[in-house]
Amino acid sequence: MEASKRQETARAPALPWTVRFQIFGLVAAASVAQRLNGTVNRSFFSLVDRHVRASARPDKFGVRSDDVDVDASRGLWARVFKPSEAQSPLPVVVYFHGGGFALLSAASVPYDNMCRRFCRELGAVVLSVNYRLAPEHRYPAAYDDGVDVLGYLEKNRLQDPAVQVDLSACFVAGDSAGGNIAHHVAQRWTAAKSKSIRLAGTILVQPFFGGEERTESERRLEGVAPIVNMRRSDWSWRAFLPEGADRNHRAAHLTSENADLAEGFPPAMVVIGGFDPEKDWQRRYADLLQQKGKAVQVVEFPEAIHGFFLFPKLPDAGNLVKEIKAFMDKSKASASSA
Repeated sequence: MEASKRQETARAPALPWTVRFQIFGLVAAASVAQRLNGTVNRSFFSLVDRHVRASARPDKFGVRSDDVDVDASRGLWARVFKPSEAQSPLPVVVYFHGGGFALLSAASVPYDNMCRRFCRELGAVVLSVNYRLAPEHRYPAAYDDGVDVLGYLEKNRLQDPAVQVDLSACFVAGDSAGGNIAHHVAQRWTAAKSKSIRLAGTILVQPFFGGEERTESERRLEGVAPIVNMRRSDWSWRAFLPEGADRNHRAAHLTSENADLAEGFPPAMVVIGGFDPEKDWQRRYADLLQQKGKAVQVVEFPEAIHGFFLFPKLPDAGNLVKEIKAFMDKSKASASSA
């Protein structure tokens, strides 16, 4: 019974040919851009990674965007997505994009489109953080940038006469490497005990954690699941972690011994895909939160590949937004009654 279950799990995911074509181009470009010497050929990757500018003119759904400088001296900025107007203060989602700590941007077309959708369907103001990338900027640069963006939000409150924000309903979110960043930023922020911004929740979509051990899902889905494999994951950790560190570094490998979660660490939503080789690490992360007495909701999409949310043609991309909306509503309600 167990053998047949494993064999079934290892089948190739069923994907539309248009999605397969998009994945092929992205993976091919990433493989070439990630040089064997640990550097990135950014000029080459830019041929595939199309960027779009922010637009103060509302789109057909009434969402507008603008870029704000958080620290121009180090190139740290965020793209802010807002509705044209709002009757009451809106929750804020501070979002960290994926890309193995080394690729993509808040201006990348798929992330610009996704954050616009989040703004529209979640009824929230979204800050998409353009943190510094590895290997030029290793650990803890991305974590530092995330905390500084929260500090910027705390100080400036995204002042806009048409749209007010509710800083008691601030969510830190991210996918893949961005999910890893979201966790560490939330931990740092709550440990600092800021009173102006209350983190109502963390939303980690297929977060990127790891270790020297090879998990069952990594071995079983190697060569079967698209986008992520052990070689690319190992390259990302080598590019991000301090020189000489292995994957058991606490940035990657959270354990009951090294994960000292702050008392106010917020409720978490952890999204797991059935065809994601990293899913065993994600389950371990959710289990760790429970062991530490933190509230955690696990949402699983059995047919989802790593990065499924970037492909609107996949039904689970829409289902994810509904799950995030439900989690945010529940978290805000819990905060109001506390």
